[in-house]
Amino acid sequence: MTSQQRIVVNTAAQYTRTLINVCLSLYSTRLILAALGQTDYGIYSVVAGVVAMLSFMTNALVTTTQRYLSFNHGKNDPAKVYQVFGNSVLLHLVIGMGLLLVLSAVEYPIVYQLLHIEADRLNAATAVYFAAVIVLLLAFLTAPFRALFIARENIVYISVIDVLDGVLKLLIAIFLTRITGYDKLITYSVLLIGISLFNLIAFAGYALPAFEECHLPRWREWNREHIRGLSGFAGWTIYGTGCVIARNQGIAILLNIFCSTIANAAYGIAQQVSGAVSFISVSIANAMNPQIMKAEGAGDRARMLRLAEYMSKYASLLLALVAVPLIFEMETVLRVWLTEVPEYAVGFCQLMLLAAVCDQLSYGLTSANQAIGQIRTYTLVFYSFKLATLVAIWLCLLVGVDPVTSVWCFVIVELLGSMLRLVLLKRQADIDVWHFIVHVLCRVMVPVAVMAAISYLCVKLIHHPYRLIMTLLLSMSGGVLMIWLTALSKEEKNVFYTMLKRK
Repeated sequence: MTSQQRIVVNTAAQYTRTLINVCLSLYSTRLILAALGQTDYGIYSVVAGVVAMLSFMTNALVTTTQRYLSFNHGKNDPAKVYQVFGNSVLLHLVIGMGLLLVLSAVEYPIVYQLLHIEADRLNAATAVYFAAVIVLLLAFLTAPFRALFIARENIVYISVIDVLDGVLKLLIAIFLTRITGYDKLITYSVLLIGISLFNLIAFAGYALPAFEECHLPRWREWNREHIRGLSGFAGWTIYGTGCVIARNQGIAILLNIFCSTIANAAYGIAQQVSGAVSFISVSIANAMNPQIMKAEGAGDRARMLRLAEYMSKYASLLLALVAVPLIFEMETVLRVWLTEVPEYAVGFCQLMLLAAVCDQLSYGLTSANQAIGQIRTYTLVFYSFKLATLVAIWLCLLVGVDPVTSVWCFVIVELLGSMLRLVLLKRQADIDVWHFIVHVLCRVMVPVAVMAAISYLCVKLIHHPYRLIMTLLLSMSGGVLMIWLTALSKEEKNVFYTMLKRK
């Protein structure tokens, strides 16, 4: 299988995994809510949520480990790959145990003082907190093995395990609806530990015998140079993720200060919608990041930048296929989903999806920067710039601009941020900006414009109970056709031709 074909297969696997898990998650949540009741479900959400806020560190560490593994695979240096993996496991273990100690120490003030929980449910809340901490620790221990699968481009296995994870959670939900005589909240928390342990065994159990660099390290393998590189890269990655979280939560705080709680509810819905489509960028990143890192590790800067361009184009187009018709049909979507749609929700959701498309226009350049490894300046400039959204929205709300118009600042900053990536990569890797504009931005604009035109006409001209389905089908069909005709190069089309002939 060629590298291009592997990218297509891995992206398809991630897409399929996500669609299945979204359906499983929606049904599981419904059953869990019914089994636990609103009070216990609320306790679980607030207590486990306190610990879950730290889970973004796991994603940063997976990205870090995968980058160094893929880079050294590209350099064809098995000894270095072996050392990197061993030190990564040790680093994850140290951080995980450190968090375990800190979170255990602050358990009492969080559960008994900070959170307002009824006295008769404090014991259950303590059990939930303990379970959430163990789940976080197991996630840290699983992270290096998961990163190894990504570096090895075995995305299909990751997708299978993730689907099994979703199935197990559904089985737990069904089990909870049928048991009696047990505290369902405590039972649910303990069973989630079991699922996390399953994930660790599934990844480690496969990787240890299958990959020569995968091993359980001893403390004498601790290497300051590797640890310094891994921790420094992870630190800046965590900073970038922290800026995004601070921006998103900061907007919620500003809306709470200047507007009503209805605006907060609408913004929360918009964040859920935006998060629901974010799987597209994650799928593309998991499929293409290893190839980008390996190309840089092999010293092939030109191929690395070309793959980063492909990643930007594919991420933008695949997101637009879903986002564009949803933007035009958002009022219908929310009415079907929520029945009662909060004020501002339609506008917020539309703008969040538009902002996501703007961000994807140069999404691959972040992976290019990670491949190069000089992330400090890039991360500090680019992700700090995203915080400008808070200042802009604050000024708008301060002078009396309505909330929806104020959130246009979010879209503008994301668009400018996409252009800022080009400036930063021009300085860092001498990327051909004009080539990127012609072969990525221009090729994306035509299919997006066609999908927008089709969606607009459907909304204006069709008056039918199932117009939403018609809009989605017509817009996506027109988008796929225009992508094939205008967005893909001959080389990219030949990859699909070859795969179809093999089938």
